[in-house]
Parts: sequence; C-alpha cells; structure tokens
Amino acid sequence: MVTKTVITGGWILLTFIISAALSEVPKNSKLFVEIANGVLKGKDNNGRFISWESVPYAEAPVGELRYELPQPYGQKWNVTFDASQKAPACMQWDQFVEGKNKVHGSEDCLKLNIYKPLVKDEKKLPVMVFIHGGCFMFGGVNVNQPDVLMASGKIMLVTIAYRVGALGFLSMQDEGLPGNLGLKDQRLALQWIKENIVHFGGDPKKILLTGFSAGGASTHFHILQRPEENVAKAAVSFSGVALNPWVIIRNPRGRALKLAQHLNCPQRNNGGEIKNCLKQRRAEDIVGGTKLFQNFAYNPFTVFGPVIEPQHIPGAFLTHHPIDIVKSGNFTHIPWLASYVSEDGGYNAAELMLINPQTGRELMYELNENWAELLATNLFLDNISEHPVEYARQLKEKYLGHLPFYPENYARVSELYTAVLFSDGILDSLKLHRQYSHAPVYGYVYNNPADFNVGQGLSKRTDVNFGTVHMDDLSLILPTSSRSPPRSDEKRVSQNFIEMLVNFVESGNLCYDHCDFADNSIQNSPYLFLTSITGDNCESVALKV
Repeated sequence: MVTKTVITGGWILLTFIISAALSEVPKNSKLFVEIANGVLKGKDNNGRFISWESVPYAEAPVGELRYELPQPYGQKWNVTFDASQKAPACMQWDQFVEGKNKVHGSEDCLKLNIYKPLVKDEKKLPVMVFIHGGCFMFGGVNVNQPDVLMASGKIMLVTIAYRVGALGFLSMQDEGLPGNLGLKDQRLALQWIKENIVHFGGDPKKILLTGFSAGGASTHFHILQRPEENVAKAAVSFSGVALNPWVIIRNPRGRALKLAQHLNCPQRNNGGEIKNCLKQRRAEDIVGGTKLFQNFAYNPFTVFGPVIEPQHIPGAFLTHHPIDIVKSGNFTHIPWLASYVSEDGGYNAAELMLINPQTGRELMYELNENWAELLATNLFLDNISEHPVEYARQLKEKYLGHLPFYPENYARVSELYTAVLFSDGILDSLKLHRQYSHAPVYGYVYNNPADFNVGQGLSKRTDVNFGTVHMDDLSLILPTSSRSPPRSDEKRVSQNFIEMLVNFVESGNLCYDHCDFADNSIQNSPYLFLTSITGDNCESVALKV
C-alpha cells in the first residue's frame, strides 16, 4: 500500500489502483493464465480441476465475417478475462431440441474449453483435444463432461467449438462459397492450442487429437492434411471417419441454391452472390431452412457437411477425395486408432422406434411406404453406389430378406444401419491406411451396453434392447447427462480407456488393460486385427481383408 502524508492527484489515482490490485490478489494463482491477449481467470472446480471456458480463438463470425474464413482472435484485454462462463453452442438445428423449431445457439461461438487436473507435480501434462460430434449439424463443447478424465490427474482436455450446419458447411464449391468452414475453424483452433497450451500447463509436444462421430471424421480429415500442418502426436477417431457415407456431401450446390431460394435471395448465380444475400438474413432463418431437406424425423441427419473444394481456393481444407489423399501418401503419418461399437447404427435406427403421436405407431412403419427411396436418401447411398435405389434393394434383401420394416425386426434394421453408416467405412479406412501409412494403425470394437443410452433417448423407450449404441464407449471417458450412471464393470472400462489414451500420447504404444493392440501397418497378413472390448474382457480378433 502506498502511504504519503502529502500526495498529488496523480498519487491518489496510483494509490487507488495499487490498493485495488492488492485487494484482488488471488488466493489460487493457478487460476490465472497470461497469453498474448492478456490475463484469463479460470474456475476452481471443488479442488479437483481448473477450467477455463469460453476462451475465444477466433473473431465472432458475424456480420461481414459470416461465411468467411475464421479470423484469429486479436483483441487485447485491458482487464482480466472471465473464463468461468460456459461456452455457447454454435447456432444449430438440434435433433435433441423438442418441437418443430429446433434452432438454438449463438453465432458468436468460436471458443475453447480448457481443463487441467489440480495436481502437486507441476510438470507439463499431455493434452487430449476433443472435437464434438453431431453429424456436422449440431452438438457443442458442453455435451461431454471432463470430470472423469480430470480425476485421473494425468492429462489435460481441450474441447473445440466450430460452426455447424448451414452456417458452417453451406457450399457452392466455388471461390465465393467454398464450404468446410467448420473444419477450417477446427484447424485454426488446433493452431491456437499448439501455440498457447503451454501457458495453461500443457505439453504442446504431446497432443492427442480425438473426436467422436462427426468429430471422429474431423480427426481423420486433420490426419489427411499435409504433414507440416500437423499439431498432434497421435489421434483417435471414435465412431466416425472420413469414409463414412454421411460425411462428404455429393450435391452441395443444389442444397445451397434451394436454401437461397427459400430465403428469397434475388441473385443466385454463384457463391459470392448467395453469400452476400445470406449475410443480410437472420441466422435463425438460415439454420431453420434445414427442415426443407429432411423427410421425416431427423432424416437425413447430415444435410450440410464437408465437401471437396476446388484446388485454387485460398485457405481450402479438402481438395481431393480422402481415398486419393491416402493413396498419394501426402498426409500426416502419426499413430491412429479408429473404433466403433457393436450397434453404432442405433444412431439413428433407434429413432425409428419412436411412437408417432399422429398415428400411434412406430416411425419404422413409415419406411414401408417408400423404403427403397428413403433408405437411399437417409443412408446416403449415393456416396456408396452410382445406383443408390438399387443398392437399397440389395441391402434390404441382405439384412431383412422378405421381412417388412416392422418393430419386431428392429435388430436386423439396426445391423443394416450399423454396417452402412459406421463399421463398413471404419474398416475400409483401416484397411486403406494400413497399406499406405508409415505410422501405426489400430482399431477396436466395443460391446457393452449402457443401461440407458442414445437408443433409449432417441426412441423415448426403455422396453427395447438397443444393444451397445453410439457413444456407449466415449461416454465412459467424457460422460454426458443423458446416459445412465456407470455400473461397476463400466467404471473399470472407463479407467482402462483413460489409461489407454494417456499411454498412447505419452509413449505411442497402445494397450487396453492386458491387451496390446496389433499394429496393422506392419501386419503382412490377409487379416485386419482389432481389439474386441467387452465389460470384463479384451482380446484380439482377426477380420478377413
């Protein structure tokens, strides 16, 4: 404290400033972090971990920045930035919002959440970066919670928000509106993490890039970037890869034109004209236009997603098909794990078991009226076959034969959805990478259903056995409020998963409990080796290539 008997006005001001500063000396200085923009103050979560939430990595993509490349956040903070507030979801058409209007969220959303366990050892910790799922259409950084991961005390967590749906992936595949803005947001966020995580206590040389579903596909896309752009030591794709049929949009121009017409854009000759028009429209109206493209319930679930951009576009993210990128060898060769669960297709097959209040019957019955065309559209079969309707008929014959789409045949329908939407593309990706990757390639399949999971949530029913559904593994690492509390066997699985991830980024080796994963990149074998994980066991399984 400054004490003088005779002081000038300037000294009075200085005395006030110093007094105020001293009165705010933090009891826990670990909450305060200084980066180039200024000082952030985090939150102590009951002595278990520190969180810094809503940390901006890009300027708000609003006004003239809507539909533009993300701009690095450059503002300077004159006062301490309050990083204790929950980050908003990016504006979206959210499947899990009740009612006809599913719009919620904010355009000003390009932020990160950072979590660090409170540990006595001050050494730099490895960092798990997580990209959320949601079909490239919805989701956010607050869906999955950090508590279980933080309890290990061995790893930090960073979650990335990125533009989704019509605001993040609308594309005319030209210079005016090339698309992939959500992926470009992620790219900028990863650069921010690489440059800044050391200030929060993280080791920038030990970044484990992970993602679930659309986030898993995003993780795969980042591996497919040029090696000089890589920030990660290793990567994990949970239940989603670039080769899943719902990932890359085949006709983005048609969808952009339809949305622009719906929003009364007078000029629609190119992406620049559409972009200029949409900058003048309400964001809620743009996102609300998603309903134009869905035929019943939340189907097809990816309306706007990644596209292949022209090569000359500044800042382009994806200019070749993923298969061609892998075959070229010009991608990031880091250890990669891709996984799925035994009934992954429960998203979104379980929604077919939802009772339609207008008919009093399951939605599945509605498939019977026009099943070939609906399957072709809702399973994205145009990304698999040049004749999607005929391919739908072949799938129906393979999985159901002459059986109709009735609720009693749900297990067969779920098997169809699992294969087409998830496991086939994941296995194809592992096979492709094992041929061309110079780094280890791993896979696992998980079979241990939660008592209440996405299946029950989508169907609003507990009288159906949905099996091990989408997110049943990930939610043991990063829990959600919508799944049942873990059983004793699931708690053991959870700890094994976390140890697996920590060891993966620390050493590059991959093992679950007592099971060492087989590295498929060095297997001179006609088989693809996966680790099969259940509630009480793990073992290596071989699949014929």
